[in-house]
Amino acid sequence: MSNIVFDFDKVNDSCIKCGKCIPTCTIHEVNPDEVTSPRGFLELLGAYKNGNLELDKNVKSIFESCFLCTNCVDVCPNDLPVDMLIEQVRNDIRKKFGLAWYKRAFFWLLRHRKIMDIAAKFGYVFQTCGFKMQEQKSSMQARFSLPMLKKGRLLPSATKKSFLNSHPDVIKNGGKGKIGIFIGCLANYAYTDIGKSLLEILKVLEIDVYLIKKQLCCGAPAYFTGDFDTVDYLAKHNIEYFEGFAELDAFIIPEATCSAMIKVDYAHYFHDQEEWKSRAEKLNPKIFMATEYLANSTKLKEILKTKNKLDMLVTYHDPCHARKMQGIYKEPRDLISENYMIKEMSDPNRCCGFGGVTIQAEKYDFALAAGQPKAAMIRDTKADIVSAECSACRMQIGNSMHQAKVDVIFKNPIELIAQALREGK
Repeated sequence: MSNIVFDFDKVNDSCIKCGKCIPTCTIHEVNPDEVTSPRGFLELLGAYKNGNLELDKNVKSIFESCFLCTNCVDVCPNDLPVDMLIEQVRNDIRKKFGLAWYKRAFFWLLRHRKIMDIAAKFGYVFQTCGFKMQEQKSSMQARFSLPMLKKGRLLPSATKKSFLNSHPDVIKNGGKGKIGIFIGCLANYAYTDIGKSLLEILKVLEIDVYLIKKQLCCGAPAYFTGDFDTVDYLAKHNIEYFEGFAELDAFIIPEATCSAMIKVDYAHYFHDQEEWKSRAEKLNPKIFMATEYLANSTKLKEILKTKNKLDMLVTYHDPCHARKMQGIYKEPRDLISENYMIKEMSDPNRCCGFGGVTIQAEKYDFALAAGQPKAAMIRDTKADIVSAECSACRMQIGNSMHQAKVDVIFKNPIELIAQALREGK
């Protein structure tokens, strides 16, 4: 099992069996079995590593049930890397069992931007055939079931033109900075108002924008599924491409998962490729989540202070890949609170239950169960808007609210900031 580089005996010995991880574990909350808990995962991983556990379909199902929310790592007194171990073993699972056809097709498209653009256009044209459109929420409800398309499920609708294809390569706004935007796949093809809003904000700040249009998917969907061949291709492409923009002050990303993948997980993935690990780490000082970068702008804060409060109540959800992996939770709240009232939900840090491609496609019941408490928390705040800087959370929470009949609009904090600049008078 060469892919796993951690000392399992050391990790297992370091687990003091305190149980702090159990109440926080997303899968254990919806499937309360010691096997599907951080302690259970560690025991099984150790047995597998030592040759005492066969990687059969039952074990495969157990390892694929983890949401990779990192709650266990966050509360563990010894910071045991359970999530990284599971990510590594999923590569072994992929090698032994292969990938479902729709995963292979999806990950292949992620490698080929132009073909993905064409597929997205076809999706836009034909989406009304298989879906009932929800125009107000830019979403669609599936009329029948396929992998990832369960009947009655709410999904993001495709847009006529992607964000990257809707704007010039370079947008000159006054030269008071040079910023590259890494937009993320969902924001590029579905939630395009995020990118538009970011452009509005950067125009106000007089910062020149580079859309770095040859960017590819960050690789997170493939990484969490165990398709390390795709991760290798996408990560190396993006690192090499970013290195060609040395003149830029920063690369900003309005997506927690994409930002965490590039800033944190690239180095984890390249643990055994020293050159690429070093190149990934050298990029890190220039990688920022969008609100992380904007929170340091005195000019933006001064402008927002001149705008009136908008009559909308906002509640904020902390994406796992923002708060736990990057320590970002204060920045979006500080920016939003300049022009909106914020009402915290009872547990804003609770995982929404997205969990990745396998959870969404093959273990959708787990995703539904994990999403119900979050939808209830949002309802109880009586907020008009729920916000999170993550389109995966947006997709999951949107469906969770739809299933629970919670009528609250979802907006990225970048959209809220741009709206305040436009409407705050």
